[in-house]
Amino acid sequence: MEKKNYFETEAIRRQMEHTQYHEHTAPIFMTSSFVFDDAEHARALFADEVGGNIYTRFSNPNTNELIDKIAWMEGAEDGFAVATGMSAVFTSLASFLRSGDHILVSKSVFGSTLQVVTNILPRWGIEYSLADVAKPETWESLIRKNTKMIMVETPSNPALDLIDLEWLGALANRHGVLLNVDNCFATPYLQNPLKWGAHIVTHSATKFMDGQGRTLGGMIVGSKELIKEVRFFARHSGPAMSPFNAWMLSKSLETLAVRMDRHCSNAMELAKRLQKNPEVELVKYPFLESHPNYALAKKQMKQGGAIVTFLVKGGVERGRKFLNALEMASHTANLGDCRTIATHPASTTHSKLSEEDRLSVGILPGLIRVSVGLEHIEDIVSEIENALQKSK
Repeated sequence: MEKKNYFETEAIRRQMEHTQYHEHTAPIFMTSSFVFDDAEHARALFADEVGGNIYTRFSNPNTNELIDKIAWMEGAEDGFAVATGMSAVFTSLASFLRSGDHILVSKSVFGSTLQVVTNILPRWGIEYSLADVAKPETWESLIRKNTKMIMVETPSNPALDLIDLEWLGALANRHGVLLNVDNCFATPYLQNPLKWGAHIVTHSATKFMDGQGRTLGGMIVGSKELIKEVRFFARHSGPAMSPFNAWMLSKSLETLAVRMDRHCSNAMELAKRLQKNPEVELVKYPFLESHPNYALAKKQMKQGGAIVTFLVKGGVERGRKFLNALEMASHTANLGDCRTIATHPASTTHSKLSEEDRLSVGILPGLIRVSVGLEHIEDIVSEIENALQKSK
């Protein structure tokens, strides 16, 4: 019988080699630098003739273990770990774009990603166009001769719109441009964009990879050739992940599968219950048959994820009353925690966008985003339903 480690097994058992102390779990290498065997060893390391660690801004045993684990999960050849999710996004852009280049970006990417593309990259002569996920037929016409990259997020934050990665991968390859996919919401357990044609995958490891709201981190994975460019840029610009954060994230990945299974089952049940609530106008969840991209979600995702969005009757004011009526659920801008979190995107995470831009990506005034946690499902449902009732 062929021996094959499954996702759950590899996430737990894949780790660095034991040291001479025979520890059962990987130690933390809290050091800024590493010593050389001799002058020749130092020269060879800096010349990339031998492998090894020089300086933690470049690499560290803990970040190496984390990279190896996530690259395996995503089916990638290599990767690079950085300090935050937005470090991952920015590094994945800045490593490949030059003055005079053009990038095509989905309107539905995370708000901070949109700020980088529309307000920061143009300072360096990088042009952009925004594409509508609801109008895929228009995307090809937006690609120019100087287009170097397409950047998308699927499912999107917070509207939960999906993009056909197989179609988009073929489009990118036809025009010789890189496809960069933010896979934060799905995690490598639920979706593998490289399988469908993506060239680069970025993650905010702060979210479900950590899963407990404790730390920050970001990840970029892809082919060895592409990550060589990422590593060069990151080595000299310095968005390094701390060894402690890398150690913590690697340990958290050991339970990613079991946590995501529970997140997804809770989210699916909450979405079904909300569909029946008279105080809710609309519920969006990728694995609900009512979702406009339901068939696509079933094709490219293993399960529907942990995020549910719904529209309360009464607009912004009702949304605020709902949030103020919560008792158990956390009211914070984060997501991906083991605790259920409710957020009003229009007034917080996406408030920097104009009202027109928010509406164009499905962020309606009364939209509530729920990052469904690991509590008992009946407690979660009761919490949301009670807040809806109290906010009438």
